[in-house]
Amino acid sequence: MKRLLLALTTLALVAPANAFARGTFDPTTEFEQHEWIPIHLGPLNLSITKAVVYLMLGALLTIALGLGLMRVKRPGVRRTIGEQIYEVAQVQVAEQGLPSKAIGRWFPYVATLMLFIWTVNILGFIPLPLTGKTWHGIPTWGIYAATSSLSVTLALALLTFVFTHVEGIRWNGPVRYFKSWIPEAPKALLALIVPLEILGQFMRLISLSVRLFANMLAGHILILTFIGLLFILQSIVLAVFVIPIAALFYVFEVVIVVTIQAFIFAALSAIYIGSAIEPEH
Repeated sequence: MKRLLLALTTLALVAPANAFARGTFDPTTEFEQHEWIPIHLGPLNLSITKAVVYLMLGALLTIALGLGLMRVKRPGVRRTIGEQIYEVAQVQVAEQGLPSKAIGRWFPYVATLMLFIWTVNILGFIPLPLTGKTWHGIPTWGIYAATSSLSVTLALALLTFVFTHVEGIRWNGPVRYFKSWIPEAPKALLALIVPLEILGQFMRLISLSVRLFANMLAGHILILTFIGLLFILQSIVLAVFVIPIAALFYVFEVVIVVTIQAFIFAALSAIYIGSAIEPEH
């Protein structure tokens, strides 16, 4: 069977009619942001784009999930799911990264962050008529994740970055907190180590945002690229090879990547805030 699929795919690619691409498809255009509702306040651009719409929809769904799963009094499936999400957020995220004295204050943040990012991620794999394009006046359907935009993930990471240092100063005072950035080392090496330590603090912001952005962007581009081959090569035979691979990537992203990335982002946020509250040195 594998040899047959390989042979059919090879024939589809080498056939004269399909050897030269007759269609055009660029998956990167799906991630372009166009101003649907322009809003400009001086130098500030607050226009409504596709990413903003998906974030608004994600926020509404997060609130609905919170109310629908976490505030159920009667035993049932919804309550069980809500308790499982709450337990993961508390035991695996908050308690692993935050000191006990700060859990009451920061558990709501990291739990909401995990649920919100998961909702926005999963929303990105549900086909919706929000592509901004039409076909004979009818909106076309497509998939798009707001977290595949670096500006979105950077804004989320910036929240954690600010909260981390605000809490560090609040609990330890500015002198003790910033002094904790200076490791115990020979004074001759401090001129090299201290700038690296400061750079490391900002690298947390970059790594936190880029990790989520890159994983979500890569997953969508892979799926769209395989599907786009059908339009570029215009071969029905190629569908036997392309569609199963695209489906496998789709299932992998929905089942594994979506949840893992939401968990990692929330867990690292808890660790960063916790390490600022109780510095190691």
